[in-house]
Amino acid sequence: MTFASRVRLLCLTSALTVFAATGATIFSVLPAFALSDIKDITPPAADKAAPDPTEPGIDEEGEELLPEDASPAIPDPDPLIKPADQQDTAAPEPDSAPVEIIYDIEKAPEPVRRMRQLIIDAATSGDISRLRPQMNPGPDQTQVQLEGSDRDPIDTLKSLSGDPKGMEILAILLDILSTGFVHVDKGTPDEAYVWPYFVGKQLGQLTPVETVELLRIVTAGDVAEMQEYGNYNFFRAGITPDGRWKFFTAGD
Repeated sequence: MTFASRVRLLCLTSALTVFAATGATIFSVLPAFALSDIKDITPPAADKAAPDPTEPGIDEEGEELLPEDASPAIPDPDPLIKPADQQDTAAPEPDSAPVEIIYDIEKAPEPVRRMRQLIIDAATSGDISRLRPQMNPGPDQTQVQLEGSDRDPIDTLKSLSGDPKGMEILAILLDILSTGFVHVDKGTPDEAYVWPYFVGKQLGQLTPVETVELLRIVTAGDVAEMQEYGNYNFFRAGITPDGRWKFFTAGD
């Protein structure tokens, strides 16, 4: 090898050594990029249509975008006065007429008046067995409790009384028949003249006079309980228009 060739080889070797040293330094200084930091610079396809500005889209927060010329639709309010063909034609149902309270016994049919007096005479005697003839023994026997029973009606009344002879029941019967009465279920098989009139009246609508009349039959505690439930639930007596003693019961 000639001297000139040696010189060129040494120069080339030195140059490679310097380049290797400086290159390593440069690459160690440059920051490393993550794959996620590399942005896609691929140009959009030429045949992809641009978005229509009039169609709704989704913004960065996931909310639906409305077209620039669109605004939320607000429904028109109903007119204060509707046209005649759109007005509600259904009329409100009228309240049921109050039951007439009758105090004059002469307004009741004669058979009713007669049976009432017979019951009063028997109760005044103090002998509860004297009610038996008025109870119409047989299929149409006077009902003395809410559920049917084969038990003797006089025995049933005694069992309901606070004393063994049924005196309390006789007193209650007299108090009831001394009040006003009502005519219920007109024109039906259940038609009857019923004492006391509280069975046909809302207890929350009692006048002071009517409240006193009710307190002649029951206690103040009973009245408070009845008003809580809204109806009279003590004893009542009913006589049919043809003069049959139909029932003498207690309950709703």
